[in-house]
Amino acid sequence: MVFSSLLFLFWFIPIFFIVYYLVPGKIKNPVLFLGSIIFYGWGEPKYLILLLVSITVNWLAGILIGRFRGRADKAVLICAIVFDIGMLFFFKYINFFIENINAVSGASIGKVNITLPLGISFYTFQIMSYVIDLYRGKVEVEKSFINLGTYLCMFPQLIAGPIVVYSNVSQGLKERHIGLPDVEEGLKIFTLGLASKVLIANNAGALWKELEEIGYANLSSPLAWLGMLAYTLQIYFDFNGYSMMAIGLGRMLGFEFPKNFNLPYTSLSITEYWRRWHMTLSGWFRDYLYIPLGGNRVGKGRMVFNLFVVWFATGFWHGADWNFILWGLYFFVLLMIERSGFKGFLLRHKAAARVYSLLAIGFGWMLFAISDLKQLGLYLSRLFTGGMSSEVLFYIRNYGFILILGCILSSGIGNKIYAGIKDKAAVCIPLLIAIFILCVAYLADASFNPFLYFRF
Repeated sequence: MVFSSLLFLFWFIPIFFIVYYLVPGKIKNPVLFLGSIIFYGWGEPKYLILLLVSITVNWLAGILIGRFRGRADKAVLICAIVFDIGMLFFFKYINFFIENINAVSGASIGKVNITLPLGISFYTFQIMSYVIDLYRGKVEVEKSFINLGTYLCMFPQLIAGPIVVYSNVSQGLKERHIGLPDVEEGLKIFTLGLASKVLIANNAGALWKELEEIGYANLSSPLAWLGMLAYTLQIYFDFNGYSMMAIGLGRMLGFEFPKNFNLPYTSLSITEYWRRWHMTLSGWFRDYLYIPLGGNRVGKGRMVFNLFVVWFATGFWHGADWNFILWGLYFFVLLMIERSGFKGFLLRHKAAARVYSLLAIGFGWMLFAISDLKQLGLYLSRLFTGGMSSEVLFYIRNYGFILILGCILSSGIGNKIYAGIKDKAAVCIPLLIAIFILCVAYLADASFNPFLYFRF
């Protein structure tokens, strides 16, 4: 089940929230837990047991960490982390390693016939934050299986984030207040996220899909650049839209989920960009990998190594393929260049900095989008040697408006407009209703409605 579906909008949301608001406070967590199980099981029933096993193992690990505090708590933590990472490794990376072992050694090890469980990268990182913070003494033991299950399975952010660490919601799991202002604000945020996904990301994605079907070898340079722009907008409005919908739904449930994006395409450097893009993932790697490795409190050589590990892991987390690893290391190289003094130049020359950042981000998204390295090389070559074509006018005519709108909204202008009208009910409410109706009309008519981050 996905947020941008008529099933979710007109069946799941009304039924679930009616029940959720009617039951007393002490029953809300069980209702949310059960609703989230139904939400996940609807689309991935065969891996529902995997999710429940993850909850059980880490719940028991938490109980044991609390019981053996100062004695065997570290051993329990290690066992829990080995289980969590091992589960992620098997389902996400086993075939990648088999392929590469076969390629290097000439062996013929058979691949494992499995599919990637939805959301496993997200919920694995979330549950690891619980046991690690518990070991560090930052949170208390969650003795209630239902409460811990509610945290991990909470349907708004289960499949594609934002990554909500346990400490963000631990108090809310025990007691939370939901008022009409929370519901109203949550609905507003959800509607804007839905529009971001359905009206902008889906249309930009349709252009990218058409260019893929044409074949990279047949693209002119203008079409290749147009495709890079389309994918750059698609992935932002897709993932930011999902995050906004999750934050809005969380608000309606009585939780404050962390912000995941902060106008990343307005950045003047790649350093700034990664402070604005997928902020919950960056924060997770900072708190649970970079700082434990020593962070920047060590010598320069070790710090560079720490950053290399973090960016290798960031790329590999996104997918079990070499292009994702290259994507992560690409940003590592850019960040090292900026740290060596280039960032100072960027701060002094903002126009050049903006062009550099947008180009660097766009090239990065091509590394991310095209897993076949030969096809990636071909696409990048078409950016500069593809010749001219009148076909580009056809695509500009069909998609130009949505691309321009995406560029405008990603610049922050839309945020400023919304901030000016959000408290003016006579203007804001009719506008959001109109936007929602437009989204529903599009969903009723469209067949292209993927969520890109579902496959990571």
